[in-house]
Amino acid sequence: MDGSVGEEGKQQPHLVLAHKLFLLSHPDVDDLAKVDLRADVLAAVKSDDMASLYESLGAGGVLETEAALLAEMRGRIEEEIRKLDEKIADAEENLGESEVREAHLAKSLYFIRVGEKEKALEQLKVTEGKTVAVGQKMDLVFHTLQIGFFYMDFDLISKSIDKAKKLFEEGGDWERKNRLKVYEGLYCMATRNFKKAASLFLDSISTFTTYELFPYDTFIFYTVLTSVISLDRVSLKAKVVDAPEILAVIGKVPHLSEFLNSLYNCQYKSFFAAFSGLTEQIKLDRYLQPHFRYYMREVRTVVYSQFLESYKSVTMEAMASAFGVTVDFIDLELSRFIAAGKLHCKIDKVAGVLETNRPDARNAFYQATIKQGDFLLNRIQKLSRVIDL
Repeated sequence: MDGSVGEEGKQQPHLVLAHKLFLLSHPDVDDLAKVDLRADVLAAVKSDDMASLYESLGAGGVLETEAALLAEMRGRIEEEIRKLDEKIADAEENLGESEVREAHLAKSLYFIRVGEKEKALEQLKVTEGKTVAVGQKMDLVFHTLQIGFFYMDFDLISKSIDKAKKLFEEGGDWERKNRLKVYEGLYCMATRNFKKAASLFLDSISTFTTYELFPYDTFIFYTVLTSVISLDRVSLKAKVVDAPEILAVIGKVPHLSEFLNSLYNCQYKSFFAAFSGLTEQIKLDRYLQPHFRYYMREVRTVVYSQFLESYKSVTMEAMASAFGVTVDFIDLELSRFIAAGKLHCKIDKVAGVLETNRPDARNAFYQATIKQGDFLLNRIQKLSRVIDL
């Protein structure tokens, strides 16, 4: 993890490794691919002397460990730490404050590199104590966030984002502020807050520089996926469908352009075809995979609602043919969504017709006001009884 700013197209090596470890544990990845993944993981672990990770992967049966190699790694780590401690001692005795900070930072980065999470976090705190500039403190937070994403430690990520926001109250440059938006967007997406993730990603489209997290086309993939289930049609058209930054890259991600445009243009058959093509990518993404079923449900709610928006009533046959599926499939799908309160319509099974009963926003507001009024009156009555006593 050398440097918290990624060069263009250069993803942080430990996050590449984390994705490979995720694929190794994934049931949908075939055994032949896993042989290559295992070789890649071993090479990465060896090149960075990640002794603790090597040991835990051996214990979990992911890699076969060799005692001699492990001892060799540990020996190199001890030697390197001894050298780093000497540099710190030398800087403290003979050099200025900035050199002392640099020596401590070098030790932090080394702990990050060898995958010693707790020691790295501890050393980053020590380095922070020696740091004055807000920008440099922010860079330490970015290092901490990368550790958080490697281990999927959401508590650490959340605290680090809050810390970064507090630092920005003291100052801080726009470039780092924009980078933080992408980190926070990724955290929101990984914790199923798709609406906030979409908003943060869309804010960062023209200022994206966080190549250490993922390449730009992956960023566009996340932006489109989160926007489709969060934005209304007008916003989707303005911010996503017509956005030049998205148009420039969307073709690089298989099925993504068809997925977005067929939804917006109401071409439901091609939408379903593109959607099924994208499911594999969503399933094999370490941030999206835990929310796979939820996301599938949300997208279908959006698309069914959009179709039904145009009709007061429509035959099941017409809807099934628009989506290129059978009537039985649509019947089963819609009955689930209606029961869950996701779609506002009812099925007339005898006539084979769907009747929409869209809720009136003004009516719903009126009902909510009456309900709150009743609640307030009850509270006042209870309070008056207490006062009378």
